[in-house]
Amino acid sequence: MNAETRSKIPVALTIAGSDSGGGAGIQADLRTFAFHCVHGTSAVTCVTAQNTLGVVRVDAMPSEAVVAQMQAVVEDMGVQAAKTGMLLNPEIIAAVAQQVETLEINNLVVDPVMVSRTGAQLIDDDAIKTLRQQLIPQAAIITPNRYEAQILSGFPINSLDDMRAAAQMIHRNLKAKTVLVKGGGMQGNARGVDIWFDGNRLEILTTQQVDTQNTHGTGCTLSAAIAANLAIGKDLLTSVKQAKEYVTTALAYSLSIGKGQGPVGHFFPLLRN
Repeated sequence: MNAETRSKIPVALTIAGSDSGGGAGIQADLRTFAFHCVHGTSAVTCVTAQNTLGVVRVDAMPSEAVVAQMQAVVEDMGVQAAKTGMLLNPEIIAAVAQQVETLEINNLVVDPVMVSRTGAQLIDDDAIKTLRQQLIPQAAIITPNRYEAQILSGFPINSLDDMRAAAQMIHRNLKAKTVLVKGGGMQGNARGVDIWFDGNRLEILTTQQVDTQNTHGTGCTLSAAIAANLAIGKDLLTSVKQAKEYVTTALAYSLSIGKGQGPVGHFFPLLRN
């Protein structure tokens, strides 16, 4: 590969927390970028001590440090797409939102990490308010899970019809350009079904269900895969559909490591061999 070819490799940026267990956060994002042949860069927002059993400790980075990381990457390399994950507190969220605008970062995928798939709230109400008001309106797409969509829309989600209504309400009320309500935490015929709404088109997106308890990092991986596909130059809906296929296959090759919930298998082509 010559220098000219190398220079054409797209760059993606993840703005998220570090997972010491390697299953989610920037570790999952960078693996996902690499799988898609996209150069991965990062701005670390917080450092977690965690494993397959849970999170032991979380330490936030100073917002100035997050800003410096974003500026260092964008001003030198440029980025074709970016994603956000755990932003943790109002100060970091506001700083990231300001830099997205200042640095003119396009193709922004916002994974609004507020509530876990089990329903546990991960950030406080002030952080959620800042996320709603300052960052979500700048996103090309947001990817809330069931519980996050409930907070953003303001009503309970128990069915596909509820997911449809939530996607439309989030789009209208929060000025979100495109909403993908994820059904990974749903039950029955809504399990694993995602709802796409961009203000004009509503799509029900389905993939084959995979029966595994090792699902750690699926949300991070999905949003990172969407960003990677956007960086390559694919349109948004194609990026989402192909990202879902990637996550489904990674789930089929998920890793039984540790004593709890293992991660998805990002390097499944190697596992096949």
